[in-house]
Amino acid sequence: MKLTKALSLSLSELNQPIVTFYQLAVIVYRIYQTKSFRGEPIQSIKKDSPDSRSLSTALNNLLDDGILDPHKSFSSKSVFSILGRSNAPSEEIVCSVDPFCYVSHLSAMAHHGLTNRIPGKLFLSSPGKGEWRKYAVDRMQKDLGDDLAIYLKNGLPELRKINMVKIGRTEVHRHNSIHLGAYKNIRDKPYRVSTIGRTFLDMLRNPELCGGIGHVLEVYEEHAETYLKLIVDEVTNHGRPIDKVRAGYILDEKLKLKHPLIDGWLSQVQRGGSRKLDASAEYIPEFSEKWCLSINLF
Repeated sequence: MKLTKALSLSLSELNQPIVTFYQLAVIVYRIYQTKSFRGEPIQSIKKDSPDSRSLSTALNNLLDDGILDPHKSFSSKSVFSILGRSNAPSEEIVCSVDPFCYVSHLSAMAHHGLTNRIPGKLFLSSPGKGEWRKYAVDRMQKDLGDDLAIYLKNGLPELRKINMVKIGRTEVHRHNSIHLGAYKNIRDKPYRVSTIGRTFLDMLRNPELCGGIGHVLEVYEEHAETYLKLIVDEVTNHGRPIDKVRAGYILDEKLKLKHPLIDGWLSQVQRGGSRKLDASAEYIPEFSEKWCLSINLF
């Protein structure tokens, strides 16, 4: 079997519409190690590991055969569409390009059926630069194990955070978040989305990314009772003091919903403070006496 055929078959087994240069390099490296694919020897492989020149040759062959094509939404040859998968949804593309991101905010609200608004942008959450790098080092170690040092010595590409501005006509908004575990995987798809509880928490933290505070209150009013346990569990376990105060005001004082954990959030109230319901808007003197919160709705 030729190397290009082995690579083509390997790519067809990927559960994603694209492959990054790093992902391709790992596939090539593994085939060089075994010098076979599905038990059939690979012709022409003599070395135990590829170098940057070997990788470039393999990539060029895949491009020449039409198996891969540089993705037009990315400026350099870092992301490639796989033959037959060029019409994949943007959510699947971004989650394949950034292994540590997930769909969040208004896009997650739409996914969960919490809003009838059609997001004009694709909202993502992803670790900041420093944290992302730490996750990348761990992922490379997991992918290559004891061979990581040889892989890097041979000049093969590292896992890097790729800039995403637009996928086709869809603008991408990538929000820095340290909460990597706040998502669920969509079955049989390369697609991750924030959980329902985290989506409601994100509405409190960044209403400007969720249609505005007015829309957030509409969504809480319509859906909070249905998902009350998930919301309360998320806010209790992962919410900051201000998140608990904001959630407490909405759930308890505004919507009159009852849950035994909500009263415990009152310990986070700060008398004489300047806390606001909408962090992105100006403070106004209209406030909740119970939750000591400026109800700064305009």
